[in-house]
Amino acid sequence: MPALSRADTSIVGRWWWTVDRWTLAAIVGLIGAGYIMMLAASPAVAERIHQARDMFILKQVVFLAVAALIVVAVSLLSPRGVRRVAVVGCVLAILMTAATLLVGSEIKGARRWIALPGMSLQPSEFLKPFFAVTAAWLLAEGRRTRMFPGLTLAVAFFAVIGLLLKLQPDYGMLGVLTGGLFIQLFIYGLPIVVVLLLVALIAGAATAAFFFVSHVHSRVMDFLDIERAGNYQVKLALQAFGNGGVFGRGPGEGRVKDVIPDVHADFVFAVVGEEFGMLVCFAIIATFAFIVLRALGRMQGETDPFVILAAGGLASGFGLQAVVNLATTVHLMPTKGMTLPFISYGGSSAMAVALGMGMLLALTRRRYPGEAT
Repeated sequence: MPALSRADTSIVGRWWWTVDRWTLAAIVGLIGAGYIMMLAASPAVAERIHQARDMFILKQVVFLAVAALIVVAVSLLSPRGVRRVAVVGCVLAILMTAATLLVGSEIKGARRWIALPGMSLQPSEFLKPFFAVTAAWLLAEGRRTRMFPGLTLAVAFFAVIGLLLKLQPDYGMLGVLTGGLFIQLFIYGLPIVVVLLLVALIAGAATAAFFFVSHVHSRVMDFLDIERAGNYQVKLALQAFGNGGVFGRGPGEGRVKDVIPDVHADFVFAVVGEEFGMLVCFAIIATFAFIVLRALGRMQGETDPFVILAAGGLASGFGLQAVVNLATTVHLMPTKGMTLPFISYGGSSAMAVALGMGMLLALTRRRYPGEAT
């Protein structure tokens, strides 16, 4: 295939010379790491539930391949196209999340999934990228058009989503969405008094949840006392990091994958630590940080409020999801069923993150003069 020239005005040529190739390379690196981690972690899990050893591997190969295609396809969109996809997707994701309360499959006391042939779909995963862009559009339009109640509508959308996630329940997802919206409101330029009031409101809600929601109370108490029975997965994960040391025990030599039930999903980072060591762990963390910081850096000089707010929301949501997974694995916060983007097993998670990264790449592309926005 001939090299693409800067004079190439085809869709692919224009995309290649305007997309942020450093961020694209980092995303490809995470997808590659996801393949390796499934090879390392999933066979033991499949055997434990009496399935074929390669069941999770084959599924994740398909999930990540589809995710890679989604990243590229969505990154071809203009900001206007991103906005349209996100608004329609957000409405559909809200309706499907509501449907889980009626027809969803219950797993571990929560109704978050809709059973489909070959996989379970978690609609709330798609709320993260779609709501970030939708909220950005509402906030930006409210600033652009004096009579448009953008801030009120963004908060109303969030309230509906928050209620649905509380009913499932899925407090981890709610926390990530809340954090992302809070960052967008900060970028939006809310007065400091309002910011402080929001912080107080969030703190009050968290305190009330601790005292009145048994599930939250139990998770927090488990976090405060690692010797409690509910912490056995975290204790095993910490032992795995200790066993791995700086350079790891070697691919396939880990033991944590044989004893942690969710090691291919929520605790896949423990496998990284045990088999590949601290240096690879730091490399993966650095890749997540690079994607977030690179996106924020690309916003310098950007004048479109929608692009700034949407890219900020997408990057912060991506980073917060990674932080939650990593922090729970090393016992820095209460355990929460949050996947590590592109690395943990899961079709809904991989495709939702891919949508978010595709939209981020689309928004941070350099535009040709006169190109549609």
